[in-house]
Amino acid sequence: MTRTHVITGAASGIGKATRELLESRDERVIGVDVHSTDVVADLSTPQGRAAMVDAVARLADGRIDAIHAVAGLATPTSATVSVNFFGMVATLEGLRPLLAGSPAPRAVGVSSMASLMPLDDELVALMTAGDEAAAVARAEVLAKDPATTGQLIYSSTKKAFSQWIRRTAQTADWAGASIPLNCVAPGVIATPMTEQYTATEEARHAILEMVPMPLNGIAEPIAVATLLAWLTSEENTHLCGQVVFVDGGSDVVIRGDSTW
Repeated sequence: MTRTHVITGAASGIGKATRELLESRDERVIGVDVHSTDVVADLSTPQGRAAMVDAVARLADGRIDAIHAVAGLATPTSATVSVNFFGMVATLEGLRPLLAGSPAPRAVGVSSMASLMPLDDELVALMTAGDEAAAVARAEVLAKDPATTGQLIYSSTKKAFSQWIRRTAQTADWAGASIPLNCVAPGVIATPMTEQYTATEEARHAILEMVPMPLNGIAEPIAVATLLAWLTSEENTHLCGQVVFVDGGSDVVIRGDSTW
């Protein structure tokens, strides 16, 4: 039976690769992005998020099988907070009711190995508290110096989102409803978002000094897409609240045994 997947960020990068992979398997995909896809929506605003949910519900006739929350930003701006955390959470929570009619509902989001990098504890706490206005205000303070404190915004959003996944997946709305909720944490992936870090040999060397990827180096989007496809497949019945690092080894280099 053909499954229906919703993918945010479907117009480029990991989202596009995931869409193409699933469609090559004869799955149905409803793509969401700010341009060039089935549902055009701005996930940086509450209004855009609500409009996205309504549009997906109409296109899917009220029932979907899988959610892929992929859309994200990597800029040292407050918009990154709105999309990477509040947009992600709103996507998963807003579309969750549409999973109710699926015999094998699944949901997945995209975090990053950047969650292991330096971050701003205050910003993480505000996102965790669900206070978007205060989190945006804090990000605007950090963004005043894009080269230093501004760089903490992206990593902060990814830590907050990873923690949200861990804390939410076990709840009645998700595990209690037989919905595996997990996320992936990519390393450096060759997408339009990372082009400044991957366009030249010099740039690639510099980013790999910061983000060690001893297993095969910088990855193509398909490396993540394949994992997302499995996480939202009927085969995945018991993975719950996991942050799966698909990062060429960054996590093991940086954290080693410290996860225990």
